[in-house]
Amino acid sequence: MSAKRRDSAKRSASGDGEKTRRRRLWLFRCSAATLAPVVLLLAAELSLRAIDYGHRPAAIVRCQLDGRDVWCDNIRFGWRFFPRRVAREFVPFVFPEAKPENSFRIFVLGASAVKGEPDSAYSFGRILRTMLRAGYPGTDFEVISVAMPAINSHVVVEIAKDCVEHQPDLFVIYLGNNEVMGPYGIGTVFAPPFRHRALIRAAIALEATRVGQLLTHTMERVRAAANGPPDWQGLEMFLRNQIPATDRRLQRVYEHFQANLTAICDIAVGRGSQVILCTVGSNLKDCPPFASLHGPHLDSTQKRRWETLYGSGIARETAGNYEEAIRDYLAASEMDGCHADLQFRLGRSYEALADYQKAKERYTRARELDALRFRADGRINDTIRVTAEHRSEKGVHLVDAVKVFEADSPHGIPGKELFYEHVHMNFRGNYVLAKALAEQVGDLLPQEIRERRDNTRPLLSEVECARLLAYTDYAEYNNAYKILHYYIKKAPFNSQLYHEERVREMEARLTTLQAAMTPEALQDAVVLFENLLEDDPSDFWLRWRYAELLSVHVRDEPAAAEQCRMAARVLPCSYRSHLLLGLSLERLGRWDEAALHLSKAVELKPTSAEAQYHLGMAYQSQGRIDDSIACLSRVIALQPKNPKAYMNLAIVLSSRGETERAVRMLRAGTRSIPHDPVLHFNLAILLARGRHTNEAIEALRTAQRLDPNSAEIRSALDSIMSQGNEPAVR
Repeated sequence: MSAKRRDSAKRSASGDGEKTRRRRLWLFRCSAATLAPVVLLLAAELSLRAIDYGHRPAAIVRCQLDGRDVWCDNIRFGWRFFPRRVAREFVPFVFPEAKPENSFRIFVLGASAVKGEPDSAYSFGRILRTMLRAGYPGTDFEVISVAMPAINSHVVVEIAKDCVEHQPDLFVIYLGNNEVMGPYGIGTVFAPPFRHRALIRAAIALEATRVGQLLTHTMERVRAAANGPPDWQGLEMFLRNQIPATDRRLQRVYEHFQANLTAICDIAVGRGSQVILCTVGSNLKDCPPFASLHGPHLDSTQKRRWETLYGSGIARETAGNYEEAIRDYLAASEMDGCHADLQFRLGRSYEALADYQKAKERYTRARELDALRFRADGRINDTIRVTAEHRSEKGVHLVDAVKVFEADSPHGIPGKELFYEHVHMNFRGNYVLAKALAEQVGDLLPQEIRERRDNTRPLLSEVECARLLAYTDYAEYNNAYKILHYYIKKAPFNSQLYHEERVREMEARLTTLQAAMTPEALQDAVVLFENLLEDDPSDFWLRWRYAELLSVHVRDEPAAAEQCRMAARVLPCSYRSHLLLGLSLERLGRWDEAALHLSKAVELKPTSAEAQYHLGMAYQSQGRIDDSIACLSRVIALQPKNPKAYMNLAIVLSSRGETERAVRMLRAGTRSIPHDPVLHFNLAILLARGRHTNEAIEALRTAQRLDPNSAEIRSALDSIMSQGNEPAVR
């Protein structure tokens, strides 16, 4: 080889070596840039776990019952999907760690309709359990409702992952109402609505780590410091999040739902469990739309013409001229058929003329166009049907609840006969669904269980189920009262069409039910509860409802406390068990015992403002003033619009001479809740004691403007202005 060639080869080798070194250097830099954050995050995660920061992310956690391990609901699971102060919680449940022999374990997954809102004691899961146990003697049917209000399929995927670890035989899935408004939905007020499902899954996975929990908690505290802590306000929170039916983002919701539903089925059948998917029913006939939007094509002239036709239709409908009203409504619909209220009025007018097919079509159209999308629409239900059909050979089955409800409704249009309001079923609705499920479950049971079927009698009737669950007139009254006062009289229900008519009807029903609660009827209920609890002493729902009856109507608080105590023995890891027992002991004046159980409730659920408040009152009665102040201060931090917390904290502070601090507390209360006359009244009294007469008079005049009929406020104002006397704080 010539010298020239040797030099060229050396230069080439040197260049190749330099390129190799450069590649290695960049590879090292990339590896360092990638691995360093991973190592740091891993170290942070391990450090946080070492100091026991954070909470277990699983839906189901282990706890102790009479010295043995059992599984129960995780009160903090909702923290992964909601801000802590407004996080929803599961229906309480407990089941043995080892699955008993001769048992069949069913997990029911879903949201508030599965929970049994407004009272989980009468959910369709509870009715299903009652029917199956009666129909198949000798088999222990465990029907475990792992349900939480306001959640959707993004959350239920995680719940299903946990449930399959506990030897399920069957899953029942009733899901679809919250896909738009629940966590990660396009109309949510909770977790952000990521565009891609992969990002949602990554965010959910991050929330399961201690590092993710620390980041989330830190951001929540920053937001609370800037804007005040979030406060749960029910459906009212979503008023600004109106989604028109033409919104292209809805396609993303449907795609996510289909993917999540498929994942839930695959998780279940992959572990040898069968699945029943249910379509989701809703109130068509007696639940007008929550919000209506015009189509995007109307100009101002067309809108005025539309409003004229719509107003004319309303006038004619009100006068009972339904045929003429329909003509006006149809003319308006030709101009803009996107308005949900218009479609509902058309449905009501057709129904008045007994044209039920057209009525049903318009009622359905009104639901589909509702801009506050709290009800599963037709696309959601079609997705459920298709998913079940495509996986039927793998152990996925369908109960078409929509058709079941239609078959049990007058003229095939579901309404108040089955639903309380928009989606929550009354006892009849829960029974109808439970019966359809029981029939399907019967076909899926193993042969040895089917052989135990009592073929001499059909499935339990609605009346029989009501008796076995102690669903009395008293229970129906309680449910109707809750629905009226906690739902119907609040936003967004109070802006629905025909609202006043609906309220009058419900109030009349309450009056009738209240009249039925005679002393004889209450005594019959007592006997019923005693007999049922003798047969099933571990039924904590029966004990809680019995305790409520004893406390509120029978006026036997010691007996009520004993029922709460026995429920707490069955469900020791539930904050609700200790809270209810603590409240009962508080009513008996047994402050030491009350404080013990209320403190346990706070330990289990530190974000419970109710538990914190009553613990503060118990501490006050014990003379533990510093502890009382701490608890009441935490209540205000959790619920800045809780007037009782401000008033009682001011009383505690004032009682030990901290009048100025008490005044500052009441001033903060009047700023947070400016329309509460009692806060202004008590502020005035403390100001008067401090000889701040002019300010006291101003506060009293504010209280008088807010409550002009109060003789107490008027008397206090006269007293301070004329004599300088100091009325007592109330």
